[in-house]
Amino acid sequence: MTFASLLPAAPEITLLSLICLVLLADLFVSDENRVVTVWLSIASLFVTAYSIVVSGSGGDTVMFDGSYISDGLSHVLKLACVLTVAVGFLYSRDYLQQNKLLRGEYYLLGMFGLLGMLIMISANSMLTMYLGLETLSLSLYALVAFERDSAKAAESAMKYFVLGAIASGALLYGISWVYGVTGSLQFDVIAATLAANPQLNGLSLWFGLAFLIVGIAFKFGAVPFHMWLPDVYQGARSPVTLYIASAPKLAALALILRILVGAFGDQHAAWQGMIMVVAVLSLLIGNIVAIAQTNIKRMLGYSAIAHVGFILLAVFTGSAQGYAAALYYSLTYVVMAAAAFGMIILLSRQGYEAENLADFKGLNSRSPWFALMMLFVMFGMAGVPPWVGFFAKLSVIDALLSAGFAELAVLAVLASVVGAFYYLRVVWYMYFDAADDKSVFQTGRDTQLVLSLNSLAILGLGLMPGWLLSLCIRVMS
Repeated sequence: MTFASLLPAAPEITLLSLICLVLLADLFVSDENRVVTVWLSIASLFVTAYSIVVSGSGGDTVMFDGSYISDGLSHVLKLACVLTVAVGFLYSRDYLQQNKLLRGEYYLLGMFGLLGMLIMISANSMLTMYLGLETLSLSLYALVAFERDSAKAAESAMKYFVLGAIASGALLYGISWVYGVTGSLQFDVIAATLAANPQLNGLSLWFGLAFLIVGIAFKFGAVPFHMWLPDVYQGARSPVTLYIASAPKLAALALILRILVGAFGDQHAAWQGMIMVVAVLSLLIGNIVAIAQTNIKRMLGYSAIAHVGFILLAVFTGSAQGYAAALYYSLTYVVMAAAAFGMIILLSRQGYEAENLADFKGLNSRSPWFALMMLFVMFGMAGVPPWVGFFAKLSVIDALLSAGFAELAVLAVLASVVGAFYYLRVVWYMYFDAADDKSVFQTGRDTQLVLSLNSLAILGLGLMPGWLLSLCIRVMS
């Protein structure tokens, strides 16, 4: 084992080493200087991002006895996860400081969760995938209950933990069935075994696949395994909700691509029907129930379920074009979700959580610039051209039409029309209703600058959609 042989795993090794460094440094930082932990954590993430870029120069590599893979997909998803978490850490700094919650635990748990994401993204084995998933999940459970004195946060964390434990058990049970049928835990070996022995593609394999899909759907927050998502979004503090709503979606995408595409791509007919049902239910229920919400965090929670429906529809096609569309949609959604929850954090202040739709009333009179930025976010999520959400939805619909599923393409268009209502309602409040609250923002200029760039990126990616979509196609081909 040499340095060169370990280079493909440099992101995980680097991040774990830096987590230990931040953990030790935080012990010697006083509460008044806790901002040192913030900047040390963000700096650690940029060092990790650099290690991802460096490790990506060696091409595709399988290592650690076939349990770890470094390829184009892992490089793109890892870099997106690290940068998203770094942006989330910056957005959270002033909020946590104002609410006397600026403690090292938030950033350390966030970095441990990121480590779990990186492991999931590069997993080439069911067991490695499961270990990464549990590292992420345990960090998220603790993050939701981060505010120790909040009964609402504790209730959300317990609900998330109990349901998450059930989903993890289902996933592990499915893994054991697949291992019993194929005799392997490695994705490439499973695919080769099933290709060489078609008789294994029977009821036993489908039974295991069903349990795997239950675990995958829960981690994605797809219907009917979505029960935790709106409650956790509302019950957790806004910085925690931002974290849950963004980067872990990319890890969940890696989960579904590695398992269903990497291991069971040739058995597309075995899982296609299950994914279609989950996708359609997510698309319909997410959009319809979001209309009735008055809490913007719950509304964004149900809209996330609808967005997951789009991603699963792209995966359902079973084509390289569909997989590229799913990756493109996930990357653009994470950019929009980070900006949306960043706006909620921006409007919040000490002792006040701007989590209701009414809190956005008259935002244009208070800050025309950030009202415009929120308009960019809502138009992007609604799929209004030329914002990037339109091209993300278009790529999924195009993949459905190319695969011959015109009915599902029509359903996706109709669901998008329904979804546009609750996004445009926020725009109406900002521009056409009088402000109930005339307070000024209490976040730093650096946070406001990054949030502005984040929101402008939603338009910029829409005006120049080709390069990112081409990247996704190249990675998934």
